[in-house]
Amino acid sequence: ELTRLLKACSNARNLWLKPAVILALETGMRRGELLNARYEHLNDGLLYLPKTKTGHPRTIPLTPRSISVIANLPRSITGCLVPITASALRQSFSRAKRCADIEDFHFHDLRHEAISRFFEMGLSIPEVALISGHKDHRMLARYTHLRATDVRDKLARATTKG
Repeated sequence: ELTRLLKACSNARNLWLKPAVILALETGMRRGELLNARYEHLNDGLLYLPKTKTGHPRTIPLTPRSISVIANLPRSITGCLVPITASALRQSFSRAKRCADIEDFHFHDLRHEAISRFFEMGLSIPEVALISGHKDHRMLARYTHLRATDVRDKLARATTKG
């Protein structure tokens, strides 16, 4: 589905759609956080979010891919990384989903996918909470999809290091 969605985003009339989707996947930002992100808040691979849903600012460490996407964005006079309205993003995303033949998928699901990927990368609960802004670590449990084989492999790697 993700491959089809990104292809549909590449073909979208809205040139900001694909970068917005990739940034959501790479950072776990909510739609509003993404649309409020500004160039002036970038510093050395970090993105400061002064305005979040929870009302608590946070700083997100950026992945190499997100840094690359941001570097290749056309600069807007507004100073926003993704200078479109929530409505424009919602409509473009809906069109892309239809073109990709994807149902029952929302922009917020990209955040869920991002957080799941952070856990798959081996980040700890406090590290993922730092990125996602979750204050209650129990909320993050719904994003973890532990597999016994992954834990076995992680234990094997840790044992060979020691």
